[in-house]
Amino acid sequence: MQATKCVIPVIKSPKDYQTYRISPDDSNRLAIIFDSINANTSLTCCIEIFDVGGQTPPNRHQWAVEMFFVLKGEGVAMCDGKSVKIQAGDSLLVPPTGNHLIKNIGKSRLYTLTVMVPNEDFSELIRSGIPVELDAEDMEVLGRSNALMPC
Repeated sequence: MQATKCVIPVIKSPKDYQTYRISPDDSNRLAIIFDSINANTSLTCCIEIFDVGGQTPPNRHQWAVEMFFVLKGEGVAMCDGKSVKIQAGDSLLVPPTGNHLIKNIGKSRLYTLTVMVPNEDFSELIRSGIPVELDAEDMEVLGRSNALMPC
């Protein structure tokens, strides 16, 4: 029996995330966890942070599937004219070519874990934006202070 090797190429914590606002007027920010640049893989995994009332611009992907897992907050997801409310613990899968957007409808920020496979130039789009910092509220949500298991 051949031994299996487990290689952990990248370990990151929120203080390591590079965060961007794609356009100056955008009301959401994306903190890249893993992408084709830092993990040598064709996926983009990020934390998406929506200000109160914030939303993504309507968008679609030719080949990529995009998954959102709501970490905190509440919003509405719209895809091809259909809408559904989302809240912490909900997952949403957007198929390729679905014209979609996510909007924060809550009284606090909306946080999602957003994964796109394959990358389809998503991380390059994010990285072409304006670098921003995670603030204390973001670090409280993303940090280990609220972890279920002690560090």
